[in-house]
Amino acid sequence: MRRVRELLRYHEMIVNLVKRELRGRYKGSILGFMWTFINPLCQIIVYTIVFSLIVRSDLDKFYVYMITGMIPWLFFDNSIRMGSGCIRYQGDMVKKIYFPREVLPVATVTANFINMLFCFIIVFLVLFVSGVGISLKALFCLPLIMMVEYVMVLGFTLIISAGTVFFKDLEHIVNVLLMAWIYLTPILYPITSVPGKLSWIFKLNPMTYIIEAYHAVLYWKTVPTAVVMSRAIVAATVVLILGEFVFARLDDNFAEEL
Repeated sequence: MRRVRELLRYHEMIVNLVKRELRGRYKGSILGFMWTFINPLCQIIVYTIVFSLIVRSDLDKFYVYMITGMIPWLFFDNSIRMGSGCIRYQGDMVKKIYFPREVLPVATVTANFINMLFCFIIVFLVLFVSGVGISLKALFCLPLIMMVEYVMVLGFTLIISAGTVFFKDLEHIVNVLLMAWIYLTPILYPITSVPGKLSWIFKLNPMTYIIEAYHAVLYWKTVPTAVVMSRAIVAATVVLILGEFVFARLDDNFAEEL
């Protein structure tokens, strides 16, 4: 709690770092902020072509199912990729200025979270244009799901950002793991299509419950089950506590390693 209170005192620094990240992400590019929408759209188009035309899915309007899981996944993926080096690449700041080191991963995750919120414009446009629509009752659960995912992503980012300072190869290992992780998460296929003998892998994957909750609200237009939400909340809480524990044990040696 002491570390949390200290972090809150540096909220202005977090806000400034988030602004810098959002402004500088596409600075100098011709399309600028439009890349916020173009990048996920291009990935979604590629996956849609592959899984709708080549590897056919039995799901009705598969592209809607995929996009409602892909946008939250991209928040998870981008946060961890960028967060893996957020301490290492800010070595001068870490060595010269005192501030809670958690500020850096928090700012990285928050900037990507805001980016995801903008991308949800695409999600809702697809929902209305496709005719799937929304359920207002189910939609009330969406902010809670987003916050649970934010907590989980922050926990993972704390672990990886701290670990990369001491083990540089971790950044590259994480990139490889994320390429495999997406296929172990029910984004490109329904969880019901997973063979029973492999179901334990998906039950151990905390992102399974997050994505299933998004699908429930946005694709199936139902309130997520208590089992899915409780497992998502427990997993996010455990990951965040573990992340802060690891980060707190390592951050005293950041300046020396950098």
